[in-house]
Order: sequence, then C-alpha cells, then structure tokens
Amino acid sequence: MKILHLSDLHFGKRLNNFSLLEDQYHVNRQIFKLAKDTHIEAVIIAGDVFDRQIPSAGAVQLFDDFLNFWAELNLPVFIISGNHDSAERLSFGAHIFSQNNIYISPVYNGQIEPISLNDAYGKINFYLLPFIKPATVRPFFPDEKINSYTEAVQTVLNNLPLNKDERNILIAHQFVTGAVLSDSEEIVVGGLDNVDAHVFDAFDYVALGHIHTPQTILRDSIRYCGTLLKYSFSEANQQKCATVIDIKAKGQMDITAYPVKPLHDMRKIKGTYAELTDRQNYIGTDTDDYILATLTDEEDVPDAIGRLRSIYPNIMQLDYDNIRTRTRNNIETVDINTAKAPLELFGEFYKLQNNQPLNETQSQIMQDLIAAIWEGK
Repeated sequence: MKILHLSDLHFGKRLNNFSLLEDQYHVNRQIFKLAKDTHIEAVIIAGDVFDRQIPSAGAVQLFDDFLNFWAELNLPVFIISGNHDSAERLSFGAHIFSQNNIYISPVYNGQIEPISLNDAYGKINFYLLPFIKPATVRPFFPDEKINSYTEAVQTVLNNLPLNKDERNILIAHQFVTGAVLSDSEEIVVGGLDNVDAHVFDAFDYVALGHIHTPQTILRDSIRYCGTLLKYSFSEANQQKCATVIDIKAKGQMDITAYPVKPLHDMRKIKGTYAELTDRQNYIGTDTDDYILATLTDEEDVPDAIGRLRSIYPNIMQLDYDNIRTRTRNNIETVDINTAKAPLELFGEFYKLQNNQPLNETQSQIMQDLIAAIWEGK
C-alpha cells in the first residue's frame, strides 16, 4: 500500500506580514498531481493543519479545497490535530467526514481505536494520536505516574488494542528526542516536551509531525516528513519534499521523498547595498523569492529595505554584518566625568555601542541638538 505522509501544513500562515496562502495553494497542486501519478492509496496528515487555533477564512477555504480533492479520489485520509490546531474545531464534523473516508482524530478521551485498511498482504491498522501533554492524559489514567511527555505517550500507547502480528502505523505530533530543529517550531524551553523514541518500538511505521525538517529518529520507520514549504530562513538551504511509504509485508517497506518546488523560494543574499543593487549581480536570479538581505556596509543605509524592495519585491528581513554588529561591547553604568563636554560624553557612548566614532556629519547634528536642548528650544 502506497501512503502519502504529510504534516505541518500550517494553512493560513503569515511570515513577516506576508500571507502564504497562495504559496500553499501552489504546493497543494503539486501534491495532488503526485498522488495521482504515484497511485497513492492513503494519505496521512500528522498535525498542524492550521497555523493558529482560530484559522482565517482563507485558511478554512484552503483546507476545504484540500479535503475535496481527496474525497473526489475516494482515498482514505487520516488527520490528527497538532499543537497549533484546536482539536475541537478540527474534529468538527468528523463523523460525517468518516463516511467519505476522511478520518479526523477527536479530542483525546483516553481511548484510541484503530482504523483498518486491507491490501494484498492483509490488514494495516492506523492509530491516530493527537498532540498530547501530560495534563491531557492524567485524568484518564489516575493510577499511572505521568510527569513527563514520555510517560504520557508511553501510557497512551500501552493501553492501545495493539496486535503486534499485524502491520501497525502510528500517527503522532510530538517532539521526539534527538530531532534537529529549525527556527519555525514552537518547542518548550529546556526540552521538557521531549519524547523518547523507544516508546514507538511496537509500531511498523511512525508518521510524525511537529518538526519542520525532514528526518528519521533511531530508524527509517520513525520519520518526520517535514513541511512542504520553508517557514523560516533557518530552512533556506533545505529541499522540501513529500514522503511516500510503500508498505508491503510486515517488516518490508520502501520510502521515497519527492521534491516539491515552491512558488517563491526562501533564500539569503549578502553584500553591500551597492552590490545588491548592481544589476549584474541580480539579473537572471529569482528576484521574487522571499529574501533575507544582509548588508555589509559600515554605515546604515536610509530606508534600505524599502529601496531594495524595488528590486526584490518580497524581501522579508534586513540585517547588517559589519564591525558594529560583529563586536558587542558591554556598556556599564559608571560615574560620569562632568568635566567632559556633552558631545564628548555622547561620542564615547556612541563608540562603545557602535565600535566606531561619530563622523563629522553625525557630530554636527549632535552638537546642534545639544545646543538646542541647552537653549530650551
């Protein structure tokens, strides 16, 4: 059975005030074509369907379009809620959806019943575990010690009606210890939300969501498929992909990652303002990409991001890499030498803060300002 493993769709996401709905629609078209071309037989969505618990109207419409495609193909679709989703809102209408082979995990209630499919090798059981915390699980198992995320997940899995002789797939949305992070995930400080990968030992495949970088943990069959789009500049060098698992007899499977091409790539550019605006340096490049520009000029360029936007319309961030930003001096409160003139004192402060002295223009501006303040203007 060929199964498409997706997660962290984050429908409705905005990044640096840019809506990504058009980008998400674009990549969905590729996924739909891939599903047809590779003869997908089931689809997994491992959490974070939406980017926020109360999604925008555009995000809901995009999800509706997404579900309609799978319903038209009559493919079984398994969806769980992630930490960004509202489990209650996402599971609205789940009973009606299930009549069209779309299965959405309910709010966790202490029980998870498998949904089973059959192929030439027998039965495959799908267990849908929404994002959980220790506090989510404790009320249903008052006699169990549940102080950590690992203990919470372990308790849930220990109480599943699992037949180890059959092929079993777990769909989960948790932070598994050892996963490589990017800047776009929400992780509990100190790693308190870590889950030990060994709790998944009984499963033939664990379809994980939550981490945006595609990767495996311990073995190939415990897998984060990653996001279809880049959601932070720490992911700029990643190749995003869709994961297809071809499960055969128990213990046998092939896993293939299919690259996806974004509507706008996310990349970093670096140089002086003159270099970045030199036509010879940007001609032939995808100037419509989402851009993080790093200027190496020693002086700040007035309205640099606005001026760069005439060339790079989707520039998202601007920073500097120069002597001032590479060296940070600690500025401590000390007794002020009142014998020094105000301009001299300010000049010392400015040099500590910026690793360079005031230039003549700045000195004159500051001198005029001090004079105006002194005269009460």
